[in-house]
Amino acid sequence: MTDKRQEEIIEEFSIFDDWLDKYEYIISLSDSLPAIDEAHRTEKYLIEGCQSRVWIDAELKDGAVYYSADSDAIIVKGIIALLIKVLNGRSPQEIIDLDLYFIEAIGLKENLSPTRGNGLLAAIKQMRLYALAFSVEKK
Repeated sequence: MTDKRQEEIIEEFSIFDDWLDKYEYIISLSDSLPAIDEAHRTEKYLIEGCQSRVWIDAELKDGAVYYSADSDAIIVKGIIALLIKVLNGRSPQEIIDLDLYFIEAIGLKENLSPTRGNGLLAAIKQMRLYALAFSVEKK
């Protein structure tokens, strides 16, 4: 099953021929990252397994999950912005069930260092854990 938001990202990335251009684009996305509340830039919101420091928070509004985040690494901020673009505003169950196929389709995972790749997986895991917590709370 295709997902409109992921298809848009795949299309955006298809215009770039090499990974330097794609990295520049990812870095430019860091400006679109929903800012995390300064009070949430603490150990509690820090993602374990990331080489750089990454904080992610989430809230449930009207049955949909909305994320905010920050990182001290600009490329990581761009990667998180991509994840948020795909996941924001969805129900907790949608987030839990969604296949994030765009990561492979744009070649992101194989073009990240192993530590950044682990960080990407850790961020996805944390975002899904928030969704899971919200889905349990609702019941």
